[in-house]
Amino acid sequence: MGRLGVDLYPLQSGVGLDRVETFRRFLGGSPANVAVAAARLGRRTALISRTGADPFGGYLRRELKEFGVDARWVTEVPEHPTPVTFCALFPPDDFPLTFYRRPKAPDLEIHPHELDLDAIRSARVLWTTGTGLSEEPSRTATLTALKARSGRAHTVLDLDWRPAFWPHPATARPHYTEALRHATVAVGNAEECEVATGERDPEAAARALLGLLAPGDAGTVPLAVVKRGPEGVLALAADGRRAAVPPLPVDVVNGLGAGDAFGGALVDGLLAGLPLADTLRRAGAAGALVAGRLACAPAMPDTDEIDRALATGSGTLPTEDDPW
Repeated sequence: MGRLGVDLYPLQSGVGLDRVETFRRFLGGSPANVAVAAARLGRRTALISRTGADPFGGYLRRELKEFGVDARWVTEVPEHPTPVTFCALFPPDDFPLTFYRRPKAPDLEIHPHELDLDAIRSARVLWTTGTGLSEEPSRTATLTALKARSGRAHTVLDLDWRPAFWPHPATARPHYTEALRHATVAVGNAEECEVATGERDPEAAARALLGLLAPGDAGTVPLAVVKRGPEGVLALAADGRRAAVPPLPVDVVNGLGAGDAFGGALVDGLLAGLPLADTLRRAGAAGALVAGRLACAPAMPDTDEIDRALATGSGTLPTEDDPW
């Protein structure tokens, strides 16, 4: 549930947007990419979002369907254009984004009364984001969706901190706190955890997140996942389980889709009931594979690719359709 837009990636690496001459167009938005990533792994997924009533909106709905994501809850907002995001590429760790989401992005016009709460309750996973908390009515809609699940298993808040969408980090924390009280899984990197909890150290941040998460219904164990970039990922569960997994090496091309690939594989591992460490390994491998490719959505790996990456110990695998 949440952000959806068009990503424009340059076909020149190592130069600023003022010098880029050609771009490639892709479906974008973190929740949309997570849905695509999970679909690529064989899961039935759907997206709750909105676009403008314009050609880019039509493109996004068509792309979702082609990727196997149910788009029935992606509706139009005639008043606002479909957002576009430009990225510059400075591998291995600098990928600045320029967002065009004004006067307001349609995906922030999700209204609580429009939600299909029966579908939200019955889903085996609900994936929400911090971006959805940044403005009304999306904020109330996101909280309504979280509350509707009443602490059910795999109710996820991806912290998804985007400074450009908030007036100040301090304004975000109360909304993160409220959302976490209804979630059973929290996912974020060090900066996102610091915004949400005040803690940047991975262990301290994971414990702080666990303290905020909903206790869950019968059989549901709250889980905090802290992504540590080149140091891998740490996860703590309320029942005492702990897993720390190093990353796979990869020749980075574009790091922006790695977290979304991680999210899709995390969802797959949780639904499959895999051991926590195995879930993190597979999610980390998925992220590494996408970091080594230009695109986000089209680059999401399938199960065989993740298996190959884990077997070879590398996230750099050749692909036929992506020269990067």
